[in-house]
Amino acid sequence: MKVNQLSKRLQKVAEYVPKDARLADIGSDHAYLPVALTLQNKINFAIAGEVVPGPFEAAKKQVAENNLEEKIIVRLADGLAAVKESDNISAVTICGMGGVLIRDILQSGKDVLSGDERLILQPNVAERQLRTWLVENKYEIIDEAIIRENHKTYEIIVAEKGNAVSYSDKDLFFGPLLIEEKNPIFIQKWNHKLEKSKSILTNLKQGQATDQKIHRLETEIAWIQEVLADESN
Repeated sequence: MKVNQLSKRLQKVAEYVPKDARLADIGSDHAYLPVALTLQNKINFAIAGEVVPGPFEAAKKQVAENNLEEKIIVRLADGLAAVKESDNISAVTICGMGGVLIRDILQSGKDVLSGDERLILQPNVAERQLRTWLVENKYEIIDEAIIRENHKTYEIIVAEKGNAVSYSDKDLFFGPLLIEEKNPIFIQKWNHKLEKSKSILTNLKQGQATDQKIHRLETEIAWIQEVLADESN
C-alpha cells in the first residue's frame, strides 16, 4: 500500500488523528487507515478491529504485506471488544457505518474507554443521533468536517471528554461547527435534504402519520429553510 492511497474520506479522518497516537480503528475493513498512518510515521501503534471474518483476513493480509505486524495488531472482535486496557489507546476511529451503529458500538464499549481518547467518527447517516450520544456522555465536539466523494456527502465528528457543553437540538441536527462554517458542501447537502423532506412531508400528510411525526418534520424543514435563508442574505 502506498502512503497516499487513502480515499478522500479516510484521508480527512487521518488528519484528525494526533501525532504519535495509539490508535484503535474499529471496523477497519482492509486496515487501510492504520496501515497508511503507520507508513507515514504518524502513529506508534494500532489495533485494527473487525467483526466480520472476510474483512478481518483482508486486514491481516494488508498488515503483513506492509511488514507492520509489530506495530499493528488485527483482532477479530465485536466493536470496542477489540481493545485491551494494556493497549493504552489514545485515539479511536470508527468510519463508514451508520450513526446509530457507531453510537451503539460506543455505548456497548463504554467500559473500555478511559475517557482520555480522542474519538474521530465518520457516520454515513444519523449524525444527529451520534452527536446526541456524545453530548449525553459528556463529550465536547471539538471539530467537524463535511466532504464530497464519489457523489456522496460525508460528515466527520471529532470529540473529546471535556467541559460540559450545551448544544441546542438545532446544533445537534446540523452539527454545531458545520452550521457556523456553512461551506458550499453543507449548503448543497441541506438544499437537497430540504426538497426531500418536503416530499416526505406531503406523503405523511396524505397517509396515516401521527401529528408528532409531522410536527417533527415541519420543525426540521423550518430549521433548514432558516439556515439556507441566513446564508443567502
